[in-house]
Amino acid sequence: MRNSTFTAIIAGAFSILTAIAAQNALAQSTPRPVRIDVSQLRASVGEPTASWVQNELAQALAGRTGPNGAPITLRIDYLTLSSGVVDCGSSRDRIAGVAIIGGVQSPVRASTSYQPGPADHVRIEQINHDRVSQLVQALLFWVARDLT
Repeated sequence: MRNSTFTAIIAGAFSILTAIAAQNALAQSTPRPVRIDVSQLRASVGEPTASWVQNELAQALAGRTGPNGAPITLRIDYLTLSSGVVDCGSSRDRIAGVAIIGGVQSPVRASTSYQPGPADHVRIEQINHDRVSQLVQALLFWVARDLT
């Protein structure tokens, strides 16, 4: 009787440890969601620009984590689509914010150039969406560098 009780206790302890180990493995393998904060951007530039930025960043960073599984928060504070021609017929668009990876904040920013076309005023919303997409891609280049 004593031997069967001891065996039952060992089997129970082993099953509890196995369940805990499986739960920990699952928690580590499930990526934490990337948080994209465009509240300041939404307040300053409005819609649909803020949603374009949020959706493109969320899609590009889905399933990503920082080093050692660290959570990622990307806060976008500023975006400008320049309207004037500056250098050699082109102008600069800019995006800036903060990347928080594993609790460490780093400023992130990027710029792209825009060369206006003669028919751009006809398709202004599509042109602006394309410009925002180019800025997001440029910003992701710098953010991805911190994720490796």
